[in-house]
This record gives sequence, C-alpha cells and structure tokens, in this order.
Amino acid sequence: MSTAKQRRAAAHRKLEAQIAARKEAERQRKQQMIILSLVAAVAVIGLVTWMAVSSTDSAAKKAANACGYAADGSGEPTVGLPSADGLKKTGTVDLGMSTNRGEIKMRLDRAGAPCAVNSFAFLAEAHFFDGTPCHRLTTGALGVLQCGDPTGSGSGGAGYHFSEEPPTSADPYPEGTVAMAKGQAANSTGSQFFICYKSCSDALGPEYSVVGKVTEGLDVVKAIAAEGTSNGASDGAPKNPVTITNLAVIS
Repeated sequence: MSTAKQRRAAAHRKLEAQIAARKEAERQRKQQMIILSLVAAVAVIGLVTWMAVSSTDSAAKKAANACGYAADGSGEPTVGLPSADGLKKTGTVDLGMSTNRGEIKMRLDRAGAPCAVNSFAFLAEAHFFDGTPCHRLTTGALGVLQCGDPTGSGSGGAGYHFSEEPPTSADPYPEGTVAMAKGQAANSTGSQFFICYKSCSDALGPEYSVVGKVTEGLDVVKAIAAEGTSNGASDGAPKNPVTITNLAVIS
C-alpha cells in the first residue's frame, strides 16, 4: 500500500504534468495565432498589391482607350497603339509631306478631332507613312486624293482603328481639308486620310474626322487630279503613281 507521502508525490507529479500540458497548449495556441496573423498579413499585402496593380492597369487601359484605339484583329498594330494619356485638345501640329510629285504641308488642329490628330502625329513620328502610296483619286463630284494605306489596296492600315469625331461645321470639308477615311462601320477610322483638292462638303456627310488643312502644296494635289485615274474612271488609282517619301512632324 502506498504511503501518504507517496500519494502526495504522485499528486504533485500529476499537477506538474497538467501545468506543463496547459503551458504547451498555450504555446501552441500562440504559435498558431502568430502563423495565422502572418498569413493574414501576407494576404492583405497581396490584396493591396493586386488592387494597386489592377487599378494601375485599369487606369492605363482607360487612358489608352479614351479614343477607342484598338487593334483591328488583323494582327499586331504595325507601330503599336498611340496613347491617349494626357491627350491634348488644343493647339496645332504642322506636318511636312514629301512625295515624288512635290512637297505638301499640312496644319493639323487638335480642337476639331484631338484623337485623330493624336493618332496622325503618332504615325508620322513613327515614320509609318514613309514609302507608302496615295492609292485613290476621285475626280467626280467628290474630289479627293487618298493616302495612308501601305498595301495600296484601300483596305490596309496601321493595324488599329479608333472612334470617329464628326465635324459640326455647316461647311465641314472646304477645299484643302485633310480628313480621316473610315469604313462603313462605326469606330473604323484608321491610318488612311484624304485631301480635298476642291470642296467636298456637298459630296460627303459629316462623318469623317477633320484633322486639318493643306497650308502649302495644294497645287501639287490638283496637278495629280488633273491627270486623272489609271482606269479612266472617276474613282481609281492616280494615273501616275504617287508615293509619300516622307511624312513628318515639323513643329
């Protein structure tokens, strides 16, 4: 039989074991809390980072697409997409267009079509137009020389399209107007543009973005028009090929 001393010793050992077990359980609980806190902190940091990146991406996409600039599905845009971040809506841009037929100068006005002017200047600075043909001439009621398609087919471009900015003037296309060509669908403005060598206001509806006017060299365009088209019709390629050797921003 155990003595009272032995019983007390056994009870003491049992109490010490219980205390040790409680301490171990408390230690494990604190360790779990620390781990959970760290996991939560990492999750919060990840969420904040994701939100910041997502917000930045969203802002960048919003800025890039403020004008509706988007690849047209035929492949990657030839020289990328212009950015509309900080889009300027006032002021002018002067362009010099050298052709195999002579020099033409144009002044683009952002006020009427800031997105189109931004795109035109972007393409000029990227030398997109250099070495491309003016593929279309019309000599009937509509009198334009059309350029900006590197394929010369009338259906090519820089690989992106954007939203139209229709003119509001009662006489939107006077002689010397430079405007952007477009397809039948909305948001189909691209790199193609045309020069009205005579008034086009009676022949065109107000749906083509007007980017500016010819300031020098309209006589060059009129001389090209006087030669007619290669097929003898009122709409076709110029009789004598016209090539843009260089189109650049000069101021």
